[in-house]
This record gives sequence, structure tokens and C-alpha cells, in this order.
Amino acid sequence: MPSICCGCQSQYTYHHLLAFLLTFCSYVLLHASRKTFSNVKVSISAQWTPSVQNESLPAFSPSQTWEENRLFANEEEATLFLGALDTIFLFSYAIGLYISGVIGDRMNLRYVLCFGLCGSATVEFVFGTLTEWLHLYNVYLYCGLWVLNGLLQSAVWPCVVAVMGNWFGKSGRGFVFGLWSACASVGNILGAFLASSVLKYGYEYAFLVTSVVQFAGGVVVFFGLLTSPKEVGLCLESERALGPELERDSGSQRPLMSDEEEDDEGCDGGYYSVEQQQAPQEELPQPINFFQAFLLPGVLPYSLAYACLKLVNYSFFFWLPFYLSSNYGWKEAQADRLSIWYDVGGIVGGTVQGLVSDFLGKRAPVLAVSLLLAMGALVGYSHSPADQVVNAALLATTGFFIGGPSNMISSAISADLGRQDALRGSQEALATITGIVDGTGSIGAAGGQYLVSLIESRLGWMYVFYFFIVMTGGSILFIAPLIYKETRSMWRDMRGISQQL
Repeated sequence: MPSICCGCQSQYTYHHLLAFLLTFCSYVLLHASRKTFSNVKVSISAQWTPSVQNESLPAFSPSQTWEENRLFANEEEATLFLGALDTIFLFSYAIGLYISGVIGDRMNLRYVLCFGLCGSATVEFVFGTLTEWLHLYNVYLYCGLWVLNGLLQSAVWPCVVAVMGNWFGKSGRGFVFGLWSACASVGNILGAFLASSVLKYGYEYAFLVTSVVQFAGGVVVFFGLLTSPKEVGLCLESERALGPELERDSGSQRPLMSDEEEDDEGCDGGYYSVEQQQAPQEELPQPINFFQAFLLPGVLPYSLAYACLKLVNYSFFFWLPFYLSSNYGWKEAQADRLSIWYDVGGIVGGTVQGLVSDFLGKRAPVLAVSLLLAMGALVGYSHSPADQVVNAALLATTGFFIGGPSNMISSAISADLGRQDALRGSQEALATITGIVDGTGSIGAAGGQYLVSLIESRLGWMYVFYFFIVMTGGSILFIAPLIYKETRSMWRDMRGISQQL
């Protein structure tokens, strides 16, 4: 039996709460600054195609000045470049995730996390604010800065998931991580509010506000975050015992070590004994390498499924305000605020679906049901009328069924994969596996962003939604073997219970 400190959620300490809040706020601030770019695309497009504005402001904007500042001849070219920037960011972000996950398992997570937060904030300030103040309009400069931004931001997610995996064990992980994974959606909401509140002064001030707040958050995290219970002498969450029902489960969702391994570790009252602290160095778990992590059970199918799902989720993230403004003619500030409802649906969806998966002891069947309903929600939203109330309701529904599974795969399921029995007690694999899952997802999302802009310009928004439906179906296809395996296991358990009754 586990000791008292290694028990249920009621035994969580102040340090658990602090780790939850600091990692949550870290990604909130990162996503708020990331959301700024999508929220000001209309303003940026107008600034990069000044010949359109030149007709309305001849007295204040001499033709020579406009021609010097102009990047593109028309709005269509500017829109394609904005899509290319999204693709560049996500490809560099994906490559960075593969690298930063490995680095996070070999260095202090706090250092890597703070470097990513503060470095990204600096780059975003240069990209959105400094270039506008100095009137530096250059395609290659923008591309270079966005590549660097993607690499720096990639350091954050594997680190925060690894820290959460250290502090919170299997018991209630679906609910805890489902609630915690709302950080991205909360960041989107915060970013939309911050951007819309200062957008009237110019898009450069939206970048200024979010980058300054993000940099300050990185400083707070550097001085306040504890990356592991070991730092305060508490028992690692990964050393908790499995519940009886999970011990009997031979499926892919058994992330923790066995009782035998825990007994050898000897967690005593939540603190490490002198004998444990003086254990030989060679007994410490070694970091798993990249290729070993990729070949672990469940990593590849969930990574490929997340590639399809993140494409859809990030297309809403990058293009939703632009779609609402261009398709319905609503003002940019109104579109920014309306887009929040997609994130609200994602917050509720991730939490509810995580709780249900905890109750069932399985993740894949819950994902399957949600993704099937997401395909129907996409069809419904593609036919939304030009009514903001109806549009908001459909957006929230779509976010529930798409954002919820996306949050589960990137957080709770990644933590499950990083604590599975195949690791044989290695605790330095979680950041690497998180980087692999999120990195593969980002590769899919990267290619998707350019395809969205291309499909929209050639065929229209309706075909973009058809594309989303196909990609959502692809997510189900990649995890179909896991869905079958876990559904069959659930059916056997239900038959066993009914026979006992």
C-alpha cells in the first residue's frame, strides 16, 4: 500500500498548487502573445498593402512614402504571406520541439522554460513593435524573426508538461490535466482581449503589451517554480501506486511504475530517507534517447493523430478572426472577441472529457466519440448565419469537440505515454515524448496553414471546412487500433462485472 503522502488528490500540498499555477500562467502568457499575431492580421495586411489606403489619405501619405513602405501589391498577396508566416513559425516550432524535449530531460527544466519565455517575448517585441516604430518592412527580416520565435517558443510546452508530470500522478490525471490544459485557451482569450483593447492605437501596441507581460512572467517563473517534488523533499508523483483497476489493465494507458518498483524506491512519509539520498549515482534513471521514445507503444499513432487534429485546431487559432472579419464583414475588434467562444468550448471540452476518461480508465474511446461529433459540428458551423449569437454558440460547440481532444492528447495522454511501464522507471522521458507528440502535431499544423490560405484563395471558405472534416476523420483513423483495443478491454470489464452480479 502507498504511504499517506503518496495518496489521493486531497493530499496535494501548497507546492502542488504553486506548480500548477506557475506552469499554467507560463503557457497562458505564451499563447496570449502568440494569439496577438492572428488577431491583428487585418491591420498588418492593411499596413503591408498601403496602396489601398493611399487613395483615402492622399494629404498625409505621399505616394513616394507609400511605395517605399509597401510590401505587397494587393491584399491577396499579403494574405498568402501571412499564411506562409504561420507555416514558417509552425515548422520551426515543430523542429524545436523535437530538440527542446531532449534538452529538457537533460537540463534544469526551469532554466529551459524561462529562456524560452523571455527569448520569445524579445523576438515578438522586435517583430511587431520595433519594426513598425523604425518603419523596417522587409520580408526576409519577418521570416527570420518568426523562425527564431518558433524555436524559442518550442522550449516552453515540453517543460511545463514535464513539470506537471512530476507533480501530478495517474490518479485524476485526466481531470487535472484537462483543467490545466485550458491554459492555451485562456491565453487565447487573454490575448484577444489585450489585442482588441489597444488595437485602436496601432497593431504594434498589441505586440508591445503582450511581449512585456510575457517577459515579466518568465522572470517570475525563474524565481518561483519548483520543477519536482524532490526539490522540497516530497515524494515524486510518479512513485504513487496504481489503483487496483488500473493495475489489472493491460492496455496502453498504464503510465506509472508497478508496485514492486515503488516498494524498492521506498517513499517514506513523503520524504526521502538518508539511505535514498545517498543511493549510488548509477541507480538514477537515465534519459531515454529520441528514437527509443518514438518507438514506445502509443507514441507514433497519437503523434500522427495529433498532426491531423492540431492542423484543424490551429487553423481556427490562426484564421478565425480573419475569417469572421472577411466572411461576415464584422469589425476586427468584434471578430477578436467573438473568436473567444471557440476557446471557451475547448476549456470545457478538455476538462469534461478528461474527467470522463478518468472515470472509464481509457482515453481513446472518449477521443473517438468527441472527434465523430466534431465532424458534425464542423458541418454545422460552416453553414452558420450572419448572427453573432448563433455563431458564438456554434463556435463553442465546435471548440468543445475539437479543442477538448486536442488538449487531452497534448497534455494528459502525453503524460500517460511518458510514464508508461515500457520505460521501466525512467523519469527523464516525459519532456522528450511531449516534444515528439507536439512536434509531430506542429508539422501537420504547419503544412495546413499554407493549405488553408491556398484553398481559401482558390476555392473559398466552404472547401476549407471540407478539408477540416477530412483531417478530423484522419485523427480517428490513426488511433483506430487503440480505440479497438481499449473498447474491447472496456467490454470485457463490463461483462466481468455483470457476471459477478
